[in-house]
Amino acid sequence: MKQSRIAIGILALAMTSVIFSCKKDEAVQLPPIGGFNSADEVGASNLVAYFPLDGDGKEAKSGAMPAKSQNVTYVTGAKGKAASLASGYLAYDVISSLNSLPNATISLWANVQNNGSSPSSFFTLTRPNEWAGNINFMSETGWRKSTSDTMTVKGLVVTKVNGNDSWQDSRNEATKGGVQAAKLTGKWTHLVMTWDGATSMFKIYANGVKISNPEWEARGTTGPLNFTTPTKAIIGAWGTNVSGTPDSWQVPMTGQIDEIRVYNKALSDGDISSLYQLESAGR
Repeated sequence: MKQSRIAIGILALAMTSVIFSCKKDEAVQLPPIGGFNSADEVGASNLVAYFPLDGDGKEAKSGAMPAKSQNVTYVTGAKGKAASLASGYLAYDVISSLNSLPNATISLWANVQNNGSSPSSFFTLTRPNEWAGNINFMSETGWRKSTSDTMTVKGLVVTKVNGNDSWQDSRNEATKGGVQAAKLTGKWTHLVMTWDGATSMFKIYANGVKISNPEWEARGTTGPLNFTTPTKAIIGAWGTNVSGTPDSWQVPMTGQIDEIRVYNKALSDGDISSLYQLESAGR
């Protein structure tokens, strides 16, 4: 009887090992998406900053922690944990890899409401003594051009035109309908902005699809982004909220934000679609 019990135990252990082995093999053998096995592989050689926001504010590539924060907690996010801001932000000292970005892609997940009162600043790279930075990625959650669940997503950057600083923006226009009337508020949404310094093309994406108004994407011959330094990364607010005197509409973000990636190139449509699908799958 004792030998039978031992044999049964050995058999059960062997079967358990086979099951776990199969599960491990299945995880390893998941089919690639766009040729990538994980989000970390997309544009890997051009990734200059990554804020996972997975329980803290650490920037993964440099190890930088926020120098200042306000009203930040961590909750279940689009992938792992996420930062939940209640009129809050995370502000960093200078991260050297972000001091010059002639081309750029900003990718992130956000969950915000169209509150009808103020815009939401997702990410900015500051300019000294200015409310808006060298790069700004935001949602015009203060606008209600159609319904309250329609989100206007906007990028704002600084370039040089005839030797002078020139503000350039790109966004979707809800009144145009179609993908531009993106109903994205109140749920996790993957948002991306890209600037291509060679072509001066400025695009906005949501959930892997380009949503920016084509009339505003082509910016002529403005060229690379013009950076004023030192520039400091801020998640969830404007430069004046952290240092300076903000105007009444410059209010830190209320909502959730996750998986912020900054690249020094304009990712392709295919790469952005792959990034969205991989992060959606937790990969």
